[in-house]
Formats: sequence, C-alpha cells, structure tokens
Amino acid sequence: MNILLLGSGGRECAIAWKLKQSSLCNALYIAPGNAGTALYGTNVPLKLTNFQSIKDFCLQNQIDILFPGGEDTLVAGIYDFIKNDPATAHIIVAGPSKAGAQLEGSKAFSKKFMQRHHIPTAAYAEFTIDTFDAGIAYLQQHDLPIVLKADGLAAGKGVIIAQNHHEAIEAFTDMIKNAQFGEASRTVVVEQFLDGIELSVFAFTDAHHFVILPEAKDYKRIGEGDTGLNTGGMGAISPVPFADAAFMQKVKDRIVVPTVNGLRSEGIVYKGFIFVGLIKVNGEPLVIEYNCRMGDPETEVVMPRLQNDLVEMILAMEKGTLNTVQIHQDARCAATVMLVAGGYPGSYAKGHAISGFEACKNSLLFHAGTALKDDHIVCNGGRLLAITSYGNTLPEALAQSYENAQHINYQAKYYRKDIGYEFRS
Repeated sequence: MNILLLGSGGRECAIAWKLKQSSLCNALYIAPGNAGTALYGTNVPLKLTNFQSIKDFCLQNQIDILFPGGEDTLVAGIYDFIKNDPATAHIIVAGPSKAGAQLEGSKAFSKKFMQRHHIPTAAYAEFTIDTFDAGIAYLQQHDLPIVLKADGLAAGKGVIIAQNHHEAIEAFTDMIKNAQFGEASRTVVVEQFLDGIELSVFAFTDAHHFVILPEAKDYKRIGEGDTGLNTGGMGAISPVPFADAAFMQKVKDRIVVPTVNGLRSEGIVYKGFIFVGLIKVNGEPLVIEYNCRMGDPETEVVMPRLQNDLVEMILAMEKGTLNTVQIHQDARCAATVMLVAGGYPGSYAKGHAISGFEACKNSLLFHAGTALKDDHIVCNGGRLLAITSYGNTLPEALAQSYENAQHINYQAKYYRKDIGYEFRS
C-alpha cells in the first residue's frame, strides 16, 4: 500500500510511526510533514488547501490510502473531492465526508445532532448577529459560569468560559460583532457549564460497525494546575484511571452506538475516526464535543498503546468488516509531555536550534513544530516535541518522559511539570 498522510504535527508523526510498522505499508508520504516524520517516510511540500495538487500527487504516486490527519481538510471536503472524481474514486480515504465532518466543523450542527439522537450533552442555545439582542438577554439570566463556543473551527481557541455576566457579554460581543474568530464565530453556541473531569474516547467506524481505541486524557492549559490560556495540548496520559469497564460501557451504549447509528440513519457518509470529548459528571458521561479525526496530543499516547496493525484496520474500515476486528491494547501506561516554544500560545520565535535528541533513552520522540534547516532541527511552531514513555504505572511513565524532557535543549524551553497530576499518588 502506498499511503499519503496529510499534516505536520505531533499527531501525524505518531500516525506515521504507527503506519510504518505495518507490513502492508510500502511507500509512506507525509505532506508537508516535519523533521520527525522524515524518519518514517518521505516529506512532500504539498499545501493542504490545494486539493488539486493532492489529487495530482495521488495519481502520480499510485496512492492507495489518503489519511487526512487534521480537521481542516476534512471539513473542507477532501473526502468528497477525491471520491467524486472517477480518476481517484478508488483511493481509500481514512476520514469522513464533508457532511460527516460537520460534527466538528459546526458546534451548532453537532448539538442539534445530539438532540435528535438523545445523546447526553450540556443544555445550549445558539445565536447570530440577527439574534444578538436575544443572546444578550439570554446571557444576563444564565447561571454562572457560562460557556461560549465559536460555531466553526477556531484552532482550538474558540471556547471561552466566562465567570461573570459582564465577561460573558463582552466575549459574546467580541465573537459576533467584532468577528474575534472570523467566520467561525458568526454563530455562537452558549452552553451550560459542566463540572466534572474530562477524557477523550476514540471510535473508529466503517459506518455500520466500530471499534474503540485506548482512551486518553489531555491537558489543554498552558499553566500548571490547569491555569492560563488554552493551547493545542500540553500533554496526555492513557489509560485514564477513572474510565473503568462500567463507565466505558455507558460511553459505548449511550454515546458511540447512537452516534454511529445516527450518522447512518441521516444518510451521512462517515468512515474513520470519531473523537468524542467527554466529561464525567456524577459518574455519568456527557459529550462536550466531537472531532472528526484523532486528537493531538492524545494520538501520541493512543498509538503507542494500540497493538493492532493500523493499515489492516483501515482496510477493514473500507470493506465494512470492522466487526471482525478486536482491539489489542498494551497493558502498560503511556504518558506524553509536550515541549513548547517560550511565549506559546502567544507570540514565539522560530528558527532556534534544538539539541539533545541523542541523550534521550527509553522514550518515543514525536516531532510537532520542528523543521530541518542545514541538517539541524529547528523550532518551527509553538508545540515542538511530544515525549512519550511507557511505564507499568502512570508515575513511572511520567518520570521517564520528564527525565528526557531535561535532555532536550533550545532557547526559552517550556513544558508543564504536572501532567497527570490528579493520578500521581
């Protein structure tokens, strides 16, 4: 199988690492990739917004599987572009149609979908510029705190939790009237605040059947103790200690089954990953959000714990035979610590050299915002390197990742030192 993986983050590096392990993987290309993905395949300088160039590359290189790593290309309709062209319709696309990707691309769509299929989630209302005044009135009488979400894609930054009504109204105004998140906040979803503990669950579906991958918990805030601004993710752990068999059975029965069945019943083409962002409230799972792809940095702990051949799983997805697949998980814990550029998620410098890779032992190094320049690895983004380690216990896995975090050097290095803090005792 010749495979083209789209993306350049830590998620794609972990997926490339996993794909390359398959005996079915012949040639692996990553577009555009990073310094780490080059260890597992060939980086190619394709623009992910240029679907025609992706199609041309697929034809020229006899691509059998197209794997969109991130949400942007899926929400923009890469599945439909490839499948609706007779020249490329034979290519397996490991991701949903544009209609299916609305689960992530539109918060309003996903909330209505959950309502239609009786999937547990927070109460909500949605507003636009045309209902702005009604939105203000709604906020003024809403219980605190108040969650405001930009309807569209906002690079993980479109969620605001307001602690008072003034803050909520100010944020609501910025989002709708001042286009804080551009097109993404033309519609704003206002949600009930849920108080609980979060986790991420990943289903992989062929539209009729599904399997559930190892669960994970990520840490979004820049500061220790979950303080400060939201980021793309500062670390992750798997398994999640509180997600026992009874809880996961609830997730399967109340959320995953009605989601897969609901998509099919509505005629929505959905093959690929369904990321369910959950919160456990009083022992019960509720959906915070859906994503139409794997999470980052959760992928960096999920792929190391997944013992199945990922290419075989994709082929079963295409054939509609995922009911014959049994997921095998590594019994060990996995923990990821993300090294980021100083100043992230605000402004940060690029181009600084990164060193110390050779000193890291007994960990997997998944590159994110890195690039090769004159045979040196340099900073090329905000999140730079995911250090993932196994351990018989979570503290053991974390200790190994933190030990290697000390070996990596670059200007203004930063990482959270409390990943998995709730479960360290």
